[in-house]
Amino acid sequence: MTGMERIVYRPARDEFAYTFGGFMPVAHVRSGDVLQVVTEDCFGGLVRGPADLPSQVCRMPYLNPVSGPFFVEDAEPGDTLAVHLISIEPRRNWGVSATFPHFGALTSTAHTTLQPPLEDRLWVYEVDTTAGIVRYRATASDHSVDLPLEPMIGTVGVAPGGFEARSTIVPDTHGGNLDTPHLRAGATLYLGVNMHGAMLALGDAHARQGEGEACGVGVEIATTTTLAVEVIKGVPTVWPRIETDHQIMSIGAARPLEDAYRIAHRDLVAWTAALTGLDELDAYQLVSQAARAPIGNVCDPNYTVVAAVDRQFLPSPTTPYRGVHDRLRQLAADHR
Repeated sequence: MTGMERIVYRPARDEFAYTFGGFMPVAHVRSGDVLQVVTEDCFGGLVRGPADLPSQVCRMPYLNPVSGPFFVEDAEPGDTLAVHLISIEPRRNWGVSATFPHFGALTSTAHTTLQPPLEDRLWVYEVDTTAGIVRYRATASDHSVDLPLEPMIGTVGVAPGGFEARSTIVPDTHGGNLDTPHLRAGATLYLGVNMHGAMLALGDAHARQGEGEACGVGVEIATTTTLAVEVIKGVPTVWPRIETDHQIMSIGAARPLEDAYRIAHRDLVAWTAALTGLDELDAYQLVSQAARAPIGNVCDPNYTVVAAVDRQFLPSPTTPYRGVHDRLRQLAADHR
C-alpha cells in the first residue's frame, strides 16, 4: 500500500453521475488513499417535504445520483478494488421515504394487474445523530417510534467495462444499486475491476433500511462518506463481496429472486473454499449449515441477495484477500 493521501470531493448539483460507465473521472486516486465524498440522496435533494411528491418533482433518468467516478491508479482488468467504508455521516437532520405508483414490492404494475397503483405519499424522518435514532411518524394517525440510525451506502460500484454504461438503479457484477444494510461503516467491499482505472462511484445513502426494502425506498439521506481504497493486483472478483470483522458475504443480483440467491451462495461457496483450502463440497456443506441470506432489495431491475457466514466458523484464511480488510481497518483507525 502506498503512502496515504486524503482527497475531499464535493460535487456541484450538475456534477452527479447517473450511470456506471460513460462519465469522465472527477479525480484520480491511488491505492491507499482516503476519500471524503459528499453524496446526495436518491431524489437528488428535490424531495424535502410532504408537497414534494417524487413522481412530480423527479424524472427519469435523473434518479439515484452518484458521486464520481474516481479513477484509481494502477487498477486494471483482472484486479480487485477493495473499498473500506470508514464513516457514513448524515448531512441533514432529516431523511425521506415514499410510496409512488407502480413501484415497490407490493404495488400493482402498469402491465400485469387491474388493481389501481399505490398513491403518492411521503414520510419525513427526523435524523438525530446524537441520540442515534431516526423517528418514524405515521401519516394517518399519531403513532411514532424511534428506530436505530444505521447509515449505509445503497449504491456503489465500478464501470462495467468497454463502452457499456449501466443505470445507477441496476445492481449487477459491477456493483451498482446493491441496497444492502451490510454496506455500513467498518465493512470492506470487493469489486472486480473491468477497465483501466476502475472508475469508482457511490451515492444513494440510507439512514436505515429494512431487509428487502419492500416499498423500494429506504430512509433516504445525503451524506459525507469517508472511505479508503486499495488495489489487489492480479486477483479477479466476479461478484461483489463484503468482509467485516465478523463475516464474509457474497452478493448475487438477478431476477428471479432464486437466481440471486443461487449466485450469492455459489460465490460464497467458492470464496470459502479458496479462503480456507476446504474441498468444494465440504465448503458447500459448511455454507449450507452456517450461512444466512438477508435480502437486499426486491424492487430494482435486478434483485439482490446476500449470502453471509461468520468468520469464526472458518479455518484460517490463505487467499490473496488475507489481511486486506485488516490493513484498511488500521488505515481507517490511523485516519481518525
